[in-house]
Amino acid sequence: MIKAVIFDMFETLITHFDSPLYFGRQIAEDAGLCEAVFREIWDATEDERTVGRMSFEEVIEKILKVNGCYTEEKMNTIISKRIAVKKDCFNHLHSEIIPMLAQLKARGIKIGLISNCFSEETAVIRESVLFPYFDEVCLSYEQGMAKPDTRIFLRCMEHLKVNADECLYVGDGGSLELETAKKLGMKPLQAAWYLKQGTTQPAKRKEGFVQLETPMEVVGVIDKDRIDSRL
Repeated sequence: MIKAVIFDMFETLITHFDSPLYFGRQIAEDAGLCEAVFREIWDATEDERTVGRMSFEEVIEKILKVNGCYTEEKMNTIISKRIAVKKDCFNHLHSEIIPMLAQLKARGIKIGLISNCFSEETAVIRESVLFPYFDEVCLSYEQGMAKPDTRIFLRCMEHLKVNADECLYVGDGGSLELETAKKLGMKPLQAAWYLKQGTTQPAKRKEGFVQLETPMEVVGVIDKDRIDSRL
């Protein structure tokens, strides 16, 4: 019987692609650097930024200083714009996200979150409208480990006090999260409601996994599981 649902965050509960984008290319423009030069350090530090060994601010400062273009004003502009677009993602939730989470709560289902995220995203997530719905939150920047490392999945389940066969895992499919959830014995479901053709979204629809077209379908899976367990 399903006792918990563990969600991914980006492109599952929220999406970047209904807000202004502020990724490497856009940051490079504000830094006054060509994208290739900016990415020499930006891309090389992605793993360190993901598991908490470097903060967003530290990396931006390093890029600006190494390239001789550091100013406090430029630094503050980049940081404030990056945080603003991350916050804006929560202003464009799919209309069923909060009702779905509320329905899971009403059914006594525990809700977990596993997210690969950077320092600037960690604070925004904790201050967001969604944060109160989670019973356990495992953010890679805080945990020192990231998907698809099985340890972050196991830690989340341990804190939720559930076994893998009692969990749904819902994510857009990035970072091999669905494959890892399946390997651990969880039931993986691909969140397809934010996936769009013709965008730069890293995840695509994956064969071999159940795809959900709307958030409320998660509740439908829970209800069907409860009916089946009584038969």
